[in-house]
Amino acid sequence: MKKKLNIILGLLLTAAVFFGCQDRSELAGVNPQVPLSGNVDVSNYVSIGNSLTAGYQSSALYQSAQQYSYPNLIAKQGGYGGFAQPLISDPGIGGRIKIVSLDPFVTATDPSSGVPLALTYGAPYDNLGIPGVVLGDVMNSTTTSGSYSKSPFIDIILRGQGTQWQQTKVQQPSLITLWIGNNDVLGFATSGGAKPSAPTPSATFGFLYGQLADSLAATGAKVVVANIPNVTAIPFFTTVGPGFAQMLIAAGAQGFYYQDHNFVPTAGAPAQLSGGQLLLTLVSQSYIAYFGRPSGKFYKDNNLNPALFGVDTTKPFGASLQNPIPNALILDAGEISTANQATTDFNTAITNAVTKYPSQFALVDVNSLFNSIRASDATGGTTYNGVKFTTTFVTGGLFSLDGVHPTAQGQAIVANEFLKVINDKFGSSYPLIDVSAIPGSLTLAKKGAINLFEKGAYLDPNAYKNILF
Repeated sequence: MKKKLNIILGLLLTAAVFFGCQDRSELAGVNPQVPLSGNVDVSNYVSIGNSLTAGYQSSALYQSAQQYSYPNLIAKQGGYGGFAQPLISDPGIGGRIKIVSLDPFVTATDPSSGVPLALTYGAPYDNLGIPGVVLGDVMNSTTTSGSYSKSPFIDIILRGQGTQWQQTKVQQPSLITLWIGNNDVLGFATSGGAKPSAPTPSATFGFLYGQLADSLAATGAKVVVANIPNVTAIPFFTTVGPGFAQMLIAAGAQGFYYQDHNFVPTAGAPAQLSGGQLLLTLVSQSYIAYFGRPSGKFYKDNNLNPALFGVDTTKPFGASLQNPIPNALILDAGEISTANQATTDFNTAITNAVTKYPSQFALVDVNSLFNSIRASDATGGTTYNGVKFTTTFVTGGLFSLDGVHPTAQGQAIVANEFLKVINDKFGSSYPLIDVSAIPGSLTLAKKGAINLFEKGAYLDPNAYKNILF
């Protein structure tokens, strides 16, 4: 049994409320007479992480997405349907992004909110993924107000029962998965590298990750960790620039103006955007929709303070040195280099931790996975169980509407990478997930390419400013 008696009792008392919401569909390919676990039993499993672990999609945490979180999918593939998650009713908490129109493509924030469904659950959750947390929070933060990240989900998920690490330890798991560190660089990147944001110093990250790895090793559990994907290669950064470049070229424009990392207005050429030397965030689309005209009214309508950007909103947005694209909306070459170097350094620290415990730890190379799918975009994408995926915003099927977090099918792809490593490293034989059997999160968008620069296309900027990672 995975829990002590008091935990079992708490589980039973809340089963009617909590587990009634779980997806209990049959597990294709699982023969209950065949031992699957090898040296790993997923019925005694805890997962630590951030929004990627929690099952967060389209800028919110909500039940119909949480059921497809990669940890829950792993548990189900092992035949364990009692994996405890901090479920939140749809449409979730965080400001879920929704599609208002496909032609033109328009998104908006759902004004309604869900509520936590399992606050009275009598034990720590098995899924301890908390949207917004950084590495330093895992062993040190017990409340939102006392955390490094100030994530509002800390109070909802930890519920005053200790840190993520403490709640993992008390459960005495035999298997732990860990995917953490993305936010230590993503916060810098998604803010356009704007001051005072900066990645966690590499030495600090290495120390904190090593400390966490030592603590997890002391539990005796098998530990499977994932590294960090290239943060500048996700749709949040790769979508707007090429389209904007095409728009400029079609209009005969020779260039545009942006603020560099020193907030100095600088001239840029369309080729820099289409070639990836500069990266525009998704938030920038709603500003660029007003390219070539005074945008003061736009700033006012969206409750944005242009003084923070040091721009003159009486001049055309992006077409004037007096009204450049703000640093908060663009990554210049130096900022891209900073983000990439941090990612490389963080992944080195993660690899070092795995190497230190070769028989107990295993690594899932998510960075290589996402790089491989992105590289396949040029040849039509990567196919899983007959479903083709690319990293294209919305229509690629891999990323949700926020351009950062995987769809339900994307979570299944990640879960399979964990399962492969568990099987190979620890002698298990868990079946892989049929990705085609997982519902597509963005089925309405499968009607062809979207154009973010046609008349009326609009991404709600406030939705994309409030994403947690």
